Amino acid sequence: MALKAILFDMDDTLIDWSAWSGEWRQLERRHLQQVYDLLMNASRPLNTDVDTFTDYYGGRLREAWIEARTNLIAPHNGRLLLQTLEYFGFIPDAHLGLNECIAAYNWRGAPGVCVFPDVPPMLAKFQQLGIKMGIVTNASQPMQMRDTELEAFGLLQYFPYQPARIAAADVGYLKPHQAIFEHALNVLGTTPEETIFIGDNPVADIAGAQSAGMKAILRVISPAPKLISGLIVPDGAINSLEELPVIFDNLFPGWQNGVA
Repeated sequence: MALKAILFDMDDTLIDWSAWSGEWRQLERRHLQQVYDLLMNASRPLNTDVDTFTDYYGGRLREAWIEARTNLIAPHNGRLLLQTLEYFGFIPDAHLGLNECIAAYNWRGAPGVCVFPDVPPMLAKFQQLGIKMGIVTNASQPMQMRDTELEAFGLLQYFPYQPARIAAADVGYLKPHQAIFEHALNVLGTTPEETIFIGDNPVADIAGAQSAGMKAILRVISPAPKLISGLIVPDGAINSLEELPVIFDNLFPGWQNGVA
């Protein structure tokens, strides 16, 4: 079977979070301050202060993630943001709504976060070979927000097909739920046998992709915990994307020439 598509996890697979050491609430507050200011400047202020706004939003998001660990229903930052805004008196209309608030939020990634240096050259190689590529991330942020991050990091050019950039928030389910992987295969138009998944999480990425019929490669970015009782066994393990061609040679002989 030929290799026609590669799906990548995003965080800690393409983007390196190891240097991030900040406090998430403070980062969130800076972005929410921009939303708060947008409404203030539009003469449509919230009926609360920015710290209460931040704490309420953060609490709703934490509750959604706690539930998600049980039911795999993906939280959606955008919807939670809109619900929080409405709770504090904002009424969206045709001139000022969620899209404008997301734009004001202006997510560009966390300070210190960067692209792994092996990522751009390998993505360029796969792109030149005509292999389809997509992203499946367990982000609660809609892809509308993560796309600005990809663009800021110079990665958007390698994933030009918008439907194949997939956030769990938009699909409704978190990895390892099979639905998000099936959605990715549908938009790529490939079979599981023609598609491989690369990710850093043994459960979400490896077990999830394999349950959907794909082969899956584990990116090891730190000493990995023991895989669950040996039940989760990746089809390969790498420290760098530069190691993928050798693994592909074994899993998909002739893959660089499009030969099955």
